[in-house]
Amino acid sequence: MRHVIFRLERDRYALPLDAVREVVNAPLSYTRVPHARAAVKGVMTLRGRVVPVVDLALLLAAVTVSERPPPSPKVVLLELARRELGLLVTEVEGIESIEKVGPQNRSRLVRGLARVGPVSVTVLDVEGLDAAVAASFANG
Repeated sequence: MRHVIFRLERDRYALPLDAVREVVNAPLSYTRVPHARAAVKGVMTLRGRVVPVVDLALLLAAVTVSERPPPSPKVVLLELARRELGLLVTEVEGIESIEKVGPQNRSRLVRGLARVGPVSVTVLDVEGLDAAVAASFANG
C-alpha cells in the first residue's frame, strides 16, 4: 500500500495515500477557532473552502516542537467522510510503498511501525486522528 511520508521535526510518519487529498504550503496565519485546544491552529481558506488545520506534532504530543517554525511547513489535506482536515507538518518527503506494518498498541492514533529503506516510520491511523481532532474542537 502506498503512503505519504512526512516529518514532524526529525521523526518520520506516514499516512495512506488514499486518505490524502493534496499537500499545500502552510499559510502565514490562520483564523482562530474559539474554545479549541492548543493543537488546533485554526482554519484556512483554500480555493474558497474553509479547512480546519491541526498542528500534528501537538496533537500527537510525540515530538518536542521547536520554538522556531520550519522554513516552509506544509499542510497535508485529508479527505474524511465528505469533509477536509489539514495537518500541519514540518516537511513532506514523498510517496513510498509500505508492505508490512508492525503492531503498536500504545495509541489509538498510531497503526504501527514500518521500515522504509533504512528508516523507521510511524504509520498513523486515519480514523484515530479524525476522532482526536473532533475531540480537540469539541472540548476546548
